[in-house]
This record gives sequence, structure tokens and C-alpha cells, in this order.
Amino acid sequence: MKQQLEKRFHLSEYGTTIRGELLAGVTTFVTMAYVLATVPNMLGNAGLDRHVMLTAMVLLIVLTSCAMAFYTNRPFALAPGLGSVGIVASMIGSEGISADIAAGVIFWSGVLFMAISFLGLREAVVRVIPVSLKHAVSAGIGLFIALLGAKSCGLIVAVEGKNNLAFGDLTSPTVIVALIGFIIMLVMKVKNVPGGMIITIILTTVIGIFFGVTKLPESIFSMPAGMGGQFLKVDFAGALDFAYIPFLIALFVPDFFSTFGTVLGVGAKAGYLDEDGNLPGIDKCFKVDAVATSLGALFGMPSMTTYLESSAGVEAGGKTGLTTVFTSICFALSVFLSPLALIIPSAATAPVLVLIGINMLSGMKNIRYDEMTEYIPAFLCVAFTIFANNIANGICVALPAYMILKWAAGKRKEISPVMYVLVGICLLYFGTLV
Repeated sequence: MKQQLEKRFHLSEYGTTIRGELLAGVTTFVTMAYVLATVPNMLGNAGLDRHVMLTAMVLLIVLTSCAMAFYTNRPFALAPGLGSVGIVASMIGSEGISADIAAGVIFWSGVLFMAISFLGLREAVVRVIPVSLKHAVSAGIGLFIALLGAKSCGLIVAVEGKNNLAFGDLTSPTVIVALIGFIIMLVMKVKNVPGGMIITIILTTVIGIFFGVTKLPESIFSMPAGMGGQFLKVDFAGALDFAYIPFLIALFVPDFFSTFGTVLGVGAKAGYLDEDGNLPGIDKCFKVDAVATSLGALFGMPSMTTYLESSAGVEAGGKTGLTTVFTSICFALSVFLSPLALIIPSAATAPVLVLIGINMLSGMKNIRYDEMTEYIPAFLCVAFTIFANNIANGICVALPAYMILKWAAGKRKEISPVMYVLVGICLLYFGTLV
């Protein structure tokens, strides 16, 4: 077995051992484990079956992460991106879009990703989307996720009869437990406690028992829920309606660029980058990520993406794809403990969502605030994502604004021809709203 692993993953070449890769894999799992609670809860709040989605998610994490491990030999693990989960949850829960159509939109975003990845068009796409809007899309989604977290625990509610949000019942047990969880989360963050997110979720869940928020299961172990009714529930044709194209863009852009940033960031920490700052074999990572998204859509799962938490495993000594294999094994075992994962209340996951959303705002510091044609579209993207309660609206307002400002400033050369196509799509989308 040792010789086979050595031959497959080149452990000695990378200066690592099976034991080192095991510890790194477990570390990655611990830092990613919060998805076992957050993703099913977010999708469950949108009307999907939590048990089914948990099983589907774990299966896809195992399949896609192992594909990354064996195809690229990199310690990169995949899971549903929380940004895309927030988008899909909003599509189904807030926009009234059917789960079948939402799955179709996810599928076509994956197909678009695959086309770009397999045709080598990555650099072209990078050039088309303005840097400021890349950061703004991420920030807008971050605020959206934070709002979802605050709403899920009742901290923020929609005021009936008024077009505004307000604090919910601050004396309710769910809100109190969520606030306690948030305080714990902040302490964990300040102290840089490894696995702080999952520790916060566990502690908050335990505290919730005493407030009647956490409902204890009848058993700890269970067989995974079946996915027969969920598999292939996809409306491929319906998802191509112009009304859903902005959602496709909203899913594609963050997935594409977050993968780009994650693999480079984690690759740099692992020492994979060459002298020009490039990651050898990055196209392989993109291909796995793209195929994973379309595969996940067949189970109704939001976009699968490379997780930044993989850096925790690298920090712990992970060097090869064997790290990711061990992470996958940990996730596979966790599905048999689903009763424990599913007792986790929204009050326990809300603080994590809020913090993740806050962290996603960091990209706004990279926007050029000395250039009006850059920061105004970025602001509009973030603002209308929240004001209009729709990520697609934020993107579709920002792109035309960007083009108009560049034209007005006499900077038409900065507008790519493809940008005109994207703006045209945005206008068609607004036409569907009239």
C-alpha cells in the first residue's frame, strides 16, 4: 500500500509522508466541516430536503475532491461555494424559481466554465470582466450571505406592510443563542483558533439545548438519505430563458474567479508557484472545478468550488493529493453521523454565515477609489444586490453603469467588445421585468 501511494502521489518527491498527509487531510476536514451544517440548513430554509441535500453534498465532496486529488495531485478540496448556495437559496426561496430551473442554471454555468477551461479561454474572460466588478460581485455576495445568516436566526426580519428590514424579537431564544454564537465566533477569530468555525457551531449548538433551540436526535447514527427523487431533477431548457441569464452570470463569475484566486493563494502557500508567479497545471484545477459544478447540478447542488480552507491542510504540512483523499474519507464517514449534523439549528450556523460574509468584503479594499469609473459601478453592484434583494440585479445594474461611465470619460478603449454583449444581456433581463 505504501509503495502504491508513493508511486501515485510522489510523496518523497514533495518531502512528505503518509502520516503527514493524514494529519493535513483531517485538518482540512475540520476547517471545512461547517458546510455539513450551513449548506443543508441554507437549502432547507429554501424548501429543499435537508437530509437529501446533506447526502448529495457529501457524495459530491468525495467524488470531486478525489477527482482533484488524482488528476492534479494537489491538496485542494471541493465543496459547494457558500456564495452560490446563497444565490440558489434566494432563487428558490425568495424569487420563487423552481428547484428544477435553479439546477438547470447551475448546470449551464458549469458548462460555460467547462467551455472556457477546456478551450483555454481563461485569460480572455479574466480580461473582459473589470477588476473592480470582480471584487464588487464577491463583496455583494458576502453581504447577501451575511443578511441570509441574520435573517435565518430571526435577528433581522422583513417588516410586514413596509418595504424595509428591522431587528426581530431580540428576546427570542433563537436570537439570543445566535448572538452568543457570534460572540464566541469573534473570540475564536481574534485568537486565531484552528477550526474556530466548527468549534463555534458545536458550542452554540450545545448552548441551544438549554434554550430549547436545539432538538436532540433519537439516535446518533443513521443510514444516508436516498437521492432517487433528487437526481436528474433538472430543467435544462427552462433554465436558458433570458430571465435567468443574470443568475447564470452571478453563479459563474464568483465561481470562476474564486477558484482562480483560491488555487493561486493555496498554491503559493504550498510553494507550487513558478518564478513568474504561475501555478503549473492550473488548467487541470479549472477543469475539475468546472466538471464538478455541472455534475453537482444533476443532484440539485449549487456550484462546487475549490475551498480556501484547503490552505489549513497545507499549513499543517499537506503537499499532495493524498491530503485531499484523507479529507474525502472524513467526509464520507460523516454522512453516517447525519443526525448530529442535522440537529444543528440555524442559530448556530448564522454567526458563521455572517462572518464569512464579512470576510468576503475584503476585496473592496482593492478597488480604485480615485477613479470614478471604477468605484461607482462597484458600489452599484454591492448596493443593488442588497437594496433589490437580488444578486443578479446588482450585476445587471453595474455592467451598463460601467460602460456608460467609460464612454462619458472618453475611455472607450477600456471596454472589451464582449462587454457590449454582456450589457445587451443585462438590458434583455431588465426587459423581462417590465
